[in-house]
Amino acid sequence: PTMAHSEALLVLENFIGGKFVPCSSYIDSYNPSTGDVYCRVPDSGKEEVEAAVKAAKDAFRLWSSRSPLERSRILNKLADLIEHDLEAFAQAESKDQGKTVKFARTVDIPRAVHNFRFFASSILHRVTECTEMPAMGCVHYTSRAPVGVAGLISPWNLPLYLLTWKIAPAIACGNTVVAKPSEMTSVTAWMMCKLMEKAGVPPGVVNVVFGTGAKAGEALVCHPDVPLISFTGSTLTAQRITEKSAPHCKRLSLELGGKNPAIIFDDADLSQCIPTTVRSSFANQGEICLCTSRIFVQRGIYNEFLKKFVAETKKWNTGQPSDPTIDIGALISKEHLEKVRNYVKKAQAEGARVLCGEGVDSLALPPGNQKGYFMLPTVIAEVKDESCCMQEEIFGPVTCVVAFDTEEEVIERANGVKYGLAATVWSRDVGRVHRVARRLQCGLVWTNCWLVRDLNLPFGGMKASGIGREGAKDSYEFFTEVKTITIKH
Repeated sequence: PTMAHSEALLVLENFIGGKFVPCSSYIDSYNPSTGDVYCRVPDSGKEEVEAAVKAAKDAFRLWSSRSPLERSRILNKLADLIEHDLEAFAQAESKDQGKTVKFARTVDIPRAVHNFRFFASSILHRVTECTEMPAMGCVHYTSRAPVGVAGLISPWNLPLYLLTWKIAPAIACGNTVVAKPSEMTSVTAWMMCKLMEKAGVPPGVVNVVFGTGAKAGEALVCHPDVPLISFTGSTLTAQRITEKSAPHCKRLSLELGGKNPAIIFDDADLSQCIPTTVRSSFANQGEICLCTSRIFVQRGIYNEFLKKFVAETKKWNTGQPSDPTIDIGALISKEHLEKVRNYVKKAQAEGARVLCGEGVDSLALPPGNQKGYFMLPTVIAEVKDESCCMQEEIFGPVTCVVAFDTEEEVIERANGVKYGLAATVWSRDVGRVHRVARRLQCGLVWTNCWLVRDLNLPFGGMKASGIGREGAKDSYEFFTEVKTITIKH
């Protein structure tokens, strides 16, 4: 790029101890819808993480001694400030991540605001246990205290949404944090840092260090003064985090991938089921850990379902993310697009049928988006259960549809993957819905709906989908240390 061009690039800085600090080296961040570099992100390492942890440690004593009500007021103020700039945040999230502005405006940013408000409120409604032993003349009670410096590592698919879901409970409970967003989507985290002082967040309570997992993430995970790590991302990275943090006996919360089934019985209400299942397959380009990527349809309605599902999928428009008529934006990176396309090629090589999308339909893009990382929503049928397309998380706009005969059979097949995050079940039979939900090996089951969330309740997965749960009570337990105190009187 010419000199004039490089001057126009947005340059982010780390946020440490309440100040923006330049970094000695930077990495390029791309706009996925154009394929151009548009931002430079600090390439932080040990030194920057060290400074951030020190700032967080220094801020801990005062922050943790503030009353929940004081912390709650600050969280609410931060929520108001983000909401005030909602449109700017939505535009930035779309440009940085590739998602549609519509999705960022209606899902990502409102949820980030809600995360702060929710934990600002929930922290005010906590009671601890007490038991008595009259015969011994003893009373026992528990007390909960913040743990210290929390290391928070968030992914690129829902950047501000998932980052704030960690920051909010961590600081609400009185911890201080060092956060590392994905180096591919750092802009909204940096924008949020600009609001910290105005919200009344004391310097050092929230520190954000930008960079790669291999350098900045590793330094954070290995730091002896960071007793807990909350991570959302891939199972592979989580294994590395587990190994690296084991010598320090760190507390871990790991929210990992999914290979989520939709189970559609022949009594399902297809007028609701089809549009919702299209959404659960392709929302946010399929880049949500809760997306449906295996659709099991009872044989009696299989052909009808497939025809309607493909017709509905074809109505979804792919293209320029700022266009209000667009449903699917760009995928996060060139490498990721290549990876997702390769899954479709593998399915074809195995003899599966690609009914629409990649390699079947042509995609017309506006002139400015020709080099962007776009892909049509893709439906694959007749895939074998052991195929990598049915076993591995694709994390793109690809879903596989297969037929099943009995309830018993479909439960076994739905459970036959290493993941266990979420499932959807479509049926009007109440008894069946409860039976199937109980036997599915996953942390969340939606019936006749998808992605309806109450933050009070536990969120998380089984098997390779992670360790731990997040939610009002679960996040509170993760971000505090409990102590049992016995008094003899």
